[in-house]
Amino acid sequence: MRSPFAYSNTSPEGFRAVAPADPVRVRSETIMPNTVLIGAQWGDEGKGKIIDVLTAQADMVVRYQGGSNAGHTVVVAGRKFVLHLVPSGILHPGKTCVIGNGVVVDPLALIAEIRMLEQEGVTVRGRLTVSDRAHLVLRYHNALDTADEAARGDSKRIGTTGRGIGPAYRDKVCRCGLRMGDLLERDFPERLAANVVDANRALTALGAVPLDAAGLQKTYAEAAQVLAPYIADTIEIVHAADRAGSSILFEGAQGTMLDVDFGTYPFVTSSSPTSGGACIGTGIAPNRIQRVVGVIKCYTTRVGEGPFPTELTDALGEDLRQRGGEFGATTGRPRRCGWFDAVVGRYAQMVNGVDLWAFTKLDVLDTLPVIRICTAYELDGRNITTMPASLAAFQRCRPVYEEMPGWLQATSRITRYEDLPLQARAYIERLVQLIGGKLGVLSVGPGRETTLRLGL
Repeated sequence: MRSPFAYSNTSPEGFRAVAPADPVRVRSETIMPNTVLIGAQWGDEGKGKIIDVLTAQADMVVRYQGGSNAGHTVVVAGRKFVLHLVPSGILHPGKTCVIGNGVVVDPLALIAEIRMLEQEGVTVRGRLTVSDRAHLVLRYHNALDTADEAARGDSKRIGTTGRGIGPAYRDKVCRCGLRMGDLLERDFPERLAANVVDANRALTALGAVPLDAAGLQKTYAEAAQVLAPYIADTIEIVHAADRAGSSILFEGAQGTMLDVDFGTYPFVTSSSPTSGGACIGTGIAPNRIQRVVGVIKCYTTRVGEGPFPTELTDALGEDLRQRGGEFGATTGRPRRCGWFDAVVGRYAQMVNGVDLWAFTKLDVLDTLPVIRICTAYELDGRNITTMPASLAAFQRCRPVYEEMPGWLQATSRITRYEDLPLQARAYIERLVQLIGGKLGVLSVGPGRETTLRLGL
């Protein structure tokens, strides 16, 4: 009997999506250097908007890590789009978008996102390609994620989104994961069933309900039919675009402080959102990346558990949350809010090699008479300006602040940097001085039109 996962259009060997010989036919008038865009805090810095701005100069946008636990919000002409897997560049007609091998892809979530975009009039077919090497997030990963977090109890929770990201990356490292290309193989149902048996054993041990393998086989057979035209060797596609002189924008999710190696471990994600992850997650060589743009809020937020030295747990923190709309794009969870942390910013600049900064949400601070900046930490009686690796040490850190006067004027309608209040410019320039690098973009609102471009 023919496998429901093997498709044929002209040959009995089955369907294989073929990479176009010339994936980028039209080059931008302004040639942008190949650029990696990263988040410099604990995620939610506003990367979606800055990616949307930079895409105007790019030919191709490539997502290189993470999964549907990320949420990039873009507002275009008053319409709000929240994208979890598809690169934000899809909202620019004619741009090529790629989901790289470093991403873990929930095929059901991807299908839902494609359909949402198509319903909104955005053309996806022919513009989006998914790496055949990208690992799958399957329903047993979601179930294991939720069950494992529940078993930890309140005191040991990581604060995951429950989207199955950690278990999917765990399977990848343990060499038992399934990949996008496997969806198209004849033996996928059998391999899926074997993994469900293992997952059910773990779910039962955690006191969770086991899953039905036959039902999952049917579900993913249908998903494979929908996604087959999108699956290809994206490494060759990206390199072909680079050889053709196209501008490539590499899009990361989450933020530096959530990096599995460089973040506040263990309260981190399971991948590398830092700039180095762009090479591993796409197959591009390091010498083909010419610029790193770091996105950073004019204050600091964090979702989930873990230490947060500048957190404001009072009415001011709640005011920042409400004014900034600080609720997770993926989960809706309220974000923890606090003052700008220059120690984190300096660390992110060092780890990522940030060339240009994109500061976001300056307008959220418009009503504050006094604004604080954390310039160092007090740890066990001494001041430090570096990021401790020890979680216990980081939990003991107390912020050392300097204060600056607020501007008490609305900035959200300002379109030129020179027109900003003097105190607002002084604040931004002080932040850049503290963390290093140069100012490239300043965002004073959610829409494309509320973006002040300086060095880009």
